[in-house]
Amino acid sequence: MRPKKVAILTAGGLAPCLSAAIADLIERYSVVAPDIELLCYRGGYKGLLLGDSIAVTAADRSAAHILRRHGGSPIGNSRVKLTNVKDCLKRGLVKEGQDPLKVAAEQLVRDQVDVLHTIGGDDTNTTAADLAAYLAKNNYQLTVIGLPKTIDNDVVPIRQSLGAWTAAEQGAAFFERVVAEFNANPRMLIVHEVMGRNCGWLTAATAAEYLKRLDGTPVVPGLGLTRDRLAVHGVYIPELALDVAAEAKRLREVMERVGNVNIFVSEGAGVESIVAEMTARGQEVPRDAFGHVKLDAVNPGKWFGEQFAKMIGAEKVLVQKSGYFARSAPANEADLDLIRQCAHHSVDCALRRESGVVGQDEERGDALRAIEFPRIKGGKPFGTSAPWFRQVLATIGQPVTATVATKH
Repeated sequence: MRPKKVAILTAGGLAPCLSAAIADLIERYSVVAPDIELLCYRGGYKGLLLGDSIAVTAADRSAAHILRRHGGSPIGNSRVKLTNVKDCLKRGLVKEGQDPLKVAAEQLVRDQVDVLHTIGGDDTNTTAADLAAYLAKNNYQLTVIGLPKTIDNDVVPIRQSLGAWTAAEQGAAFFERVVAEFNANPRMLIVHEVMGRNCGWLTAATAAEYLKRLDGTPVVPGLGLTRDRLAVHGVYIPELALDVAAEAKRLREVMERVGNVNIFVSEGAGVESIVAEMTARGQEVPRDAFGHVKLDAVNPGKWFGEQFAKMIGAEKVLVQKSGYFARSAPANEADLDLIRQCAHHSVDCALRRESGVVGQDEERGDALRAIEFPRIKGGKPFGTSAPWFRQVLATIGQPVTATVATKH
């Protein structure tokens, strides 16, 4: 049955795709099915639980293209897991004795929503799948169509998640400014912490993009502005085992030769060691509603700085995080094209009432399709054998064979 009303929500952390995806969905419906009503829930699943929504007006449809100029999400995000009753109760989203799934389902019924578009990562879309399954059991047919938003690019089995290319580009631009800090202090160690909980793709791609930009950057060696001082000297990601002593020896040689050291670190690299240290000290490890370690609280960049500083003879350590800068940017041209393809396909799926997460299915020849919810999961590791990444390591002189972990 053709839908009469469609809802949109964005959830999880920000990514450089949310505003553009909302724009593409609104514009596509306005072209192929202008009679379908559109509404947006404010603040993701929080808005759904509270019944807080925005009706998309004719004026909004006409102005939707403006959203592509902006980062973030105009309708707002939140991190809410509908199956985490305790967290929903604590945050005042449900009352004692209420089931968040039931509250959300009843709100969708009241709003007469036929199709729900969720723009988020694996947690957002698996939560949507839980909601759809609950409604199906209660004889309410809701079509749920997800769009894969995550700058980590770690959703199984999706080839390329929305916003990740832009985040890598923005992270490189961020470091172009930060790297000048090597001038501020002799023997400086700069740690560039990049987002990426379980997957090192973003760190690797950011380093690759930065090195590409560096190739076109003029230098003045006679006055101390050399390529070596601006370069990346180490890239540390969850998929690579790390021999701290061996790397410290190599980086010490870089420090002696160049006068400063710049390293790129995934926020998920070293987390197991950090958590083990905190646990051994009897400290509580902070976690979010989904059970994930709160990375900003455990501070992996600081940990890496402390590990290497004395071993390489650094006089000062500067830790800089590009995450919020990179994830809140508007989408670049490459992402805009991918977002448009996925959004248009999502509307096609909605009109034929086909649920799933729309993306390039790696297990189906990279076909753009609505991937079945049970196949969606996070934590896809980055393939460190990728030739472009091996070239990054070769360029910076970081050993490969001795450090590549068995995780693939």
